[in-house]
Amino acid sequence: MASTTASVGSEPMVQGGNAISKEQISDSIGRLSAWLERNDYRGYDTFDGLSAKYFRPLTFETKLLRTVLQQGVRRLPINLRPVLGIPKSRSTKGMGYIAKGFIRLQEATGDNSWDNKAKSALRWLVENESKGYSGACWGNHFDYQSRGFYLPKGTPTIVWTSHIGHAFLDAYDHFREESYLQVAVSACEHIVRDLDTFAEGDTICLSYIPIQNHQVHNSNTLGASLLARTYSHTGNDSYRALAQKAMKYTANHQRANGSWYYGEAANVHWVDNFHTAYVLDCFKYYKEATGDEQFEEKLNTGFQYWKNTFFLADGTPRYYDYKTLPIDIQCSSQAIDTLVFFNDRDPGNLPLALRVAKWTIENMQDRTGYFYYRRYSPWLVNKTPTLHWGQATMLCALAGLHKLL
Repeated sequence: MASTTASVGSEPMVQGGNAISKEQISDSIGRLSAWLERNDYRGYDTFDGLSAKYFRPLTFETKLLRTVLQQGVRRLPINLRPVLGIPKSRSTKGMGYIAKGFIRLQEATGDNSWDNKAKSALRWLVENESKGYSGACWGNHFDYQSRGFYLPKGTPTIVWTSHIGHAFLDAYDHFREESYLQVAVSACEHIVRDLDTFAEGDTICLSYIPIQNHQVHNSNTLGASLLARTYSHTGNDSYRALAQKAMKYTANHQRANGSWYYGEAANVHWVDNFHTAYVLDCFKYYKEATGDEQFEEKLNTGFQYWKNTFFLADGTPRYYDYKTLPIDIQCSSQAIDTLVFFNDRDPGNLPLALRVAKWTIENMQDRTGYFYYRRYSPWLVNKTPTLHWGQATMLCALAGLHKLL
């Protein structure tokens, strides 16, 4: 993966024939933004299979048959959602990523029209919070069946809430409007008051959802990173203390090679690209927000493992630690975002981010502007226009890359 940038600016060139210009990245963003506008920021979701109104009754509401329907819709290489009666929808997590992307585009270009778009997305998020909880929180717009639990539509998750909370902190940093900070504070209150914790020695793991105690590393660290970052703005030390305990739980479970399992339960012992990147981002957010350097070695080891494991030489992002396929758009978008975020630690990350962006634009972007969901082989592609999982995350990631250039 050793590669250097020959020149950075309007025409960044990556050695080895993998060259992409700032103008090409800008063009990709423009085509994607236009697609989002034409579709009113609506698309499908990878896990929206239980919204199949014609087939849902055939599940008889059993876990097995709900899983078969949801995973069947997700994994089929063709998009059957229009036939199954699954509508395109807006996504709370998607709108959070879109708001972050628009803020980055304004900072990159100086064009204030992006600010107006960001504020519109943030208003929509406030209007579409999940109701009945102790603070601002967000969930899916569809029912969801996981390996461990069933999640009714609208039930908040710490993953959605934390990603969106970070969008509001980005908005506060950008606009300096107190109302955006207060939404992030409210989201922290939801985490503190509504979510259970799993205690392990002097550490804790924040639960993924409020209806069941469920431990996952990326969700735990996402919640902790939001608490830490909000602490840096408010001085609320209880947020920092809880964040430290949560980060310590995940730090303690880092494997010898620098990786983390998705979770510690036996049925979630896998290691993948984008969930690992989430964890790395969160350790960096935590350190920058609190000044606490106790996890620095864990962070460095984890980042080098991730960078050395999950990419082919041409920038193709691998899905798992042991195999490349399927190539998932979330692996592309999160890889670009994390490499850009860590560029201040290693400028050598930029050439890899450019290779990933080039490969993704050339192999995953449709001529109409949107990005495909998955590529199973050079000839078999799932071209479903998923919203948060693809369009929103790629907009955010490419905007961050464009800003860095």
